[in-house]
Amino acid sequence: MEKSACATDIGKIRTINEDSMLCMDSLNFYMLADGVGGHNSGEIASRLAVDLTREYILKHPLHDIQEADLFDHFNRCFQNVNGEIYRQSTEEKKHQGMATTAVMMFLRTGKAYIINIGDSRAYIHREGRLEKITEDHTYVNELLKGGYISKAEADVHPKRNMITRALGSEKTVIPDFYQLDTIKGDKILLCTDGLYNEVDEKNINEIMNEKSDIVELVSDLIDLARDNGGKDNITINCVEIQK
Repeated sequence: MEKSACATDIGKIRTINEDSMLCMDSLNFYMLADGVGGHNSGEIASRLAVDLTREYILKHPLHDIQEADLFDHFNRCFQNVNGEIYRQSTEEKKHQGMATTAVMMFLRTGKAYIINIGDSRAYIHREGRLEKITEDHTYVNELLKGGYISKAEADVHPKRNMITRALGSEKTVIPDFYQLDTIKGDKILLCTDGLYNEVDEKNINEIMNEKSDIVELVSDLIDLARDNGGKDNITINCVEIQK
């Protein structure tokens, strides 16, 4: 079994934590979600995403799924979750417009399978270096990829938090899928934007190099995000590969 540390913090500004997380160590499955929407609907959307994913995985055990079928399996899960959030957001007036980002990871025999939608991220830390695995589904990232703005402009763009894909925003969704080989000592970090908007990747990497204990690592990252403003909820799942 891998080592994991999962934590969430409301931050210093928000009155509601709209992030949710799922850490199923016995199944090597991890997930977090960052809800959007008026009133408390973001909180409901992210909680629905996590709860419905847990139900789906328990109903369709991962150990029964062949490697070649894993991404189809997770895609069906995403579509199932998306359909229910979309239904509630369109049929219940108080939840109109609610949606959520999501990033999930499954570990099996030297491989990591990662699925995401929105701007919650997955990183891998290996041999002292931090690399981003996922790509943000945001308006600003589309501008950046198209060469219309620079990285420096993207970092301060007024619409940098405008999400272009999310669970519940449309009838069907298109998540991204990633597969990578893992080696002993790798740390894989899932996080909401409440972390990386307050702590840049250089500082995240420095802390990951300094801290050997991942519980302390996650705690220190959350503390630093709060110290740097804590303007959003902060949620982190970190898993250290043991073999």
